[in-house]
Amino acid sequence: MARPELLIPAGNLEKLRTAVLYGADAVYVGVEGLSLRARQAEFNLDDLAVGVKEAHQQGVKVYAALNIFARNRDLETIAGMVRQLAEMGIDGVIVSDPGVLEIIKTTQPGLSIHLSTQANTTNVAAVKFWKAQGVSRIVLARELTLAEIGEIAGEVPEMELEIFIHGAMCMAYSGRCYLSAYRNRRSSNQGDCTQPCRWEYLLLESTRPDSPLILEEDARYSYLLSSKDLCLIEYLPEVINSGVGSLKIEGRMKSVYYVAVVTRTYRWALNSYLRDPAGYKCLPEWLAELRKISYRGYTTGFYFNEEIINETNPEVKYIQTHDLAGTVLEYDRAGKRILVGVRNRLTSDAQVELLLPDATIKLDPERMTAADGFIIREAHNGYQVYFPCEREVPKGAVLRKKID
Repeated sequence: MARPELLIPAGNLEKLRTAVLYGADAVYVGVEGLSLRARQAEFNLDDLAVGVKEAHQQGVKVYAALNIFARNRDLETIAGMVRQLAEMGIDGVIVSDPGVLEIIKTTQPGLSIHLSTQANTTNVAAVKFWKAQGVSRIVLARELTLAEIGEIAGEVPEMELEIFIHGAMCMAYSGRCYLSAYRNRRSSNQGDCTQPCRWEYLLLESTRPDSPLILEEDARYSYLLSSKDLCLIEYLPEVINSGVGSLKIEGRMKSVYYVAVVTRTYRWALNSYLRDPAGYKCLPEWLAELRKISYRGYTTGFYFNEEIINETNPEVKYIQTHDLAGTVLEYDRAGKRILVGVRNRLTSDAQVELLLPDATIKLDPERMTAADGFIIREAHNGYQVYFPCEREVPKGAVLRKKID
């Protein structure tokens, strides 16, 4: 059985390093101005070169998204960017535009091309077409069922297939949405989505403006445009047996805490499956971990039923029980303690845990000290504090705290 790839989002260099630390096989990143995420979730070339080098040292691949729907003004920039990506050793580029694909084939014919989910590939004929165009991997449309994915994999076994298994779901067909452009003049297809689908809406009939149509019985509003988040950790055998080779997590805009939790949880689950496919069981503690990140309820999307709309509950916008407390800056072997860069306010009565790739360790904030060794009762964003820790801890490890 081929080992499936665990593909993790990396919105910046810190998140790339976090993904590598917690068990990613590959990461995908946005290239400045050319991917479908806001600028704060894109890499400049200097950081990307560093990230590619560090990831490769750990045997982790890096794929770069160039998946905007390009305008004429973008083509020259894209041609130059593709050359620089090839020079730094990028492992693949993710595209949705046939023109961008043609530029890559012409200027960098050795570069691996991945077709974005925005190309909404839904059938065998389309897969064969894109294969003939030089595409080496296809991120299949999110609207497909696992049964349909299995049919495609069986018909075109030589094509690498990738699907999303966790994260936020776009309400638009294959993510091609114009709502942000319409409401805010910021186009999601140019990487500038403001996520108006998450807002609260009332549906009004023009002759009865004081009598809104409530799609969920009462005045809590409807979230028909806002889907629950995808989660397939309970169905990894079905996913892998469908024939896909890359399992993708959504979330380049999410926090470093999110990256740490979803990466290590799915790493644990995949390792368990690979050790004993027939005996695989989704452990309750894995599901509990995935409920400790911010989410909007979970769904299996379209994978088992192509006609289900999984809107969020009007009472629930986001569920969140834990948050990022800080990250480890270094381990002091002599003092058996970790130096932590605080990211959110910490108090001595907080419930704090250190997340390691293979374990979760409770820390005692009542023993939190400043550099001089004196105990402190409160630390704010930007502080550097020490916690006792007998076990050596890698730089970049994440601490979380329980929130009220």
